This record gives sequence, C-alpha cells and structure tokens, in this order.
Amino acid sequence: MPIKRTRRSGTVAAALLLGAAATSGCGLLGAAAEGDGGGGGAGDHPFTVAFGGDVHFEGMISTRLQSAPDTVFGPIAAEFRKADLAMVNLETAITEGGTPAPKDYTFRAPPAAFQALRTAGLDVVTMANNHGMDYGEAGLQDSLAASGRAGFPVVGIGRNAAEAYRPWTTTVKGTKIAVIGATQVLDDNLIESWTATDAKAGVASAKNAPRLVQAVQRARKEAHVVIVNLHWGQERNSCATPAQRQLAGQLADAGADAIVGSHAHVLQAGGYLKGKYVHYGLGNFVFYNGSGPTAQSGVLTLTFDPKVKDTRVTKASWAPAVVTDGVPQPLAGASAQQARTQWEGLRNCADVKAGPAA
Repeated sequence: MPIKRTRRSGTVAAALLLGAAATSGCGLLGAAAEGDGGGGGAGDHPFTVAFGGDVHFEGMISTRLQSAPDTVFGPIAAEFRKADLAMVNLETAITEGGTPAPKDYTFRAPPAAFQALRTAGLDVVTMANNHGMDYGEAGLQDSLAASGRAGFPVVGIGRNAAEAYRPWTTTVKGTKIAVIGATQVLDDNLIESWTATDAKAGVASAKNAPRLVQAVQRARKEAHVVIVNLHWGQERNSCATPAQRQLAGQLADAGADAIVGSHAHVLQAGGYLKGKYVHYGLGNFVFYNGSGPTAQSGVLTLTFDPKVKDTRVTKASWAPAVVTDGVPQPLAGASAQQARTQWEGLRNCADVKAGPAA
C-alpha cells in the first residue's frame, strides 16, 4: 500500500512500491495507484504544486552530487519543501552503464541523484525528454531499477508504451492527482528507437498526440486534478512555437488542469488557456550551462482549488532565480521584481493570459 508522508503543507501519498513494480512487470505505478474512479476524489482544501525546469548532474554539479548530495539544489529547495507537491524534469539517464547514444550531448548520473531530489523536497520527476535514453535501453532499464530501489516516482518512461504514458497518482489533502510526462523533442535519428511502443521500452512521445490525449482523458476519469509535464519548444526561443500551442490546446480540451514544460533553455510564457494553466518553458534549473538568458530560472508554484469546477488553478506565483555554478540562486528585492516583470512580459509572444477570464 502507498505510504503516507507528511510535508510542511500537507500529506502526500508516496508510491514506494516502485521497486516491486520494476521487477514484477506491473508498471511504474503498480499497487501504488489509488483507483477510486469517476473523476477521483476531491478534497475541500486548496493545495500547492511547485515546478522547476531542466535538471541534470553533469560538470561541477556531479562533484557536488558525489560529495554532498543533500546540498545539490541549494537554497532554492525551500520553494519545493513548502509546497504540497513538487516536480522537475530530470534530463539525464540514471545509470553507470549502457552505451552512449549517437548524439552531441549525453547525460547520466548515479542513483544518488534520487537522494538529492528527495532531500530537496521533490516528489516526482519526468524523464520523458531528449536525454532520458542517452545510454540506450540498458540505461533506461537501469533508470527504472534505480527509481524502484529509491522508491522515487518517475513518469514518462517505461518498459512499454502503457507504462510510459501511465500517470503517477497521489492524494494531496483529500484530492486525487494524476501526473503524466511526455516529450515533443527527440533527435530525428533516435525517434524510432527511443519511442515506447506496445512491445518496446522507451519514452512517452508527445509527437503521438492522439496517444497522449487518450492518456489525459483516461487520467481525467480517475483523478480530480490532471497535470501534464512536457518537454517541448525550440532551444533558445522564448516564444511558444506553433507546435506547443497546438498541443497545449489539445491537452486542455482533453481535461488537463495544468500543462507545464521545459527544453528551450530559456524561460517561456505562463498563463491561462481555455481556463487551464499552461507554462510553456521553465528554463534551466540545476544545469551546468547557464549565462545570460539561459541562466534565468525559477520555481513556479500553482495553487489548485478542487472545489472550482472549470479553472482549478486559482493562483500562479513565480519565484525567480539565476543559475550560478549550476545551481539556481533565488533573487530578492528589486532584482526579483524586475525578473517577475520580465516573466510576465513573455506572454507577448504566446497565447496565454494573466487570468482565466482575461
């Protein structure tokens, strides 16, 4: 059964049967999913979910991970710890083996990465991205096994498509939540070998929009709140692309309450679309490459009110930061206010609004 653990702001159901799932073939969720059906349970109290962008453990971060994994995220971790639920995009394979993929950049990290994530206050990660299989299927299997041993939930990858598209579910303050991960970004020469199918391990591909829409529709029937974390957009383009906009609309129509993502290495716009909350790009987070626009970072915290029927995200707050030596350092005072103003201005080249009725 799921094990409850208390966070500062609430109680979260942590799926710690991943280890058994990894060896039994029953999927990443296994018995940890709470299937109460019919749109899931709805609590009476608002709750918060915090999001960060791209995370890997390369370069100077690798040294820090080896010597002091509990300090890797630095002071920005306070934003995750005070939220009821928190997640990032884990843009690396968790393996010490495998064969590097034929691409320019390959990332991997040891299983200690899960300790660093948990200590920082994170509850779940997506590994559906263009680095999740950097060390091949063997590296993917290692990632799944490490996730299982650590009891740390991962979405967006699996031993087959059913697992890769399957949501992680948890209950926060009485409300059942489903979290799905998928990627719209894959190297052209690797799309076929990396995409999970009914018979092959891989990542959940958002290039197959109907399959992702179906996953959201199914999750909508089982949970009261549905969150989709996507890897999408164009590198160094702060404007939402047509492909992003189209997919966001499809997922909003399918029943997603919040759609957040990363990949561009720069911040993109966040706001309301069709009454749902969409954040197109959270930028780099714990990431070795950051200067100028690629160093602009932060934590997005969404407040959900399960009693609101059409627009369950009632508030979005942005805690700005700047990546320094691979770690996002929180901004304060005038610098923070200026960064928030710039973040608000990103909506000028996106289809999202400041409020649900705007």
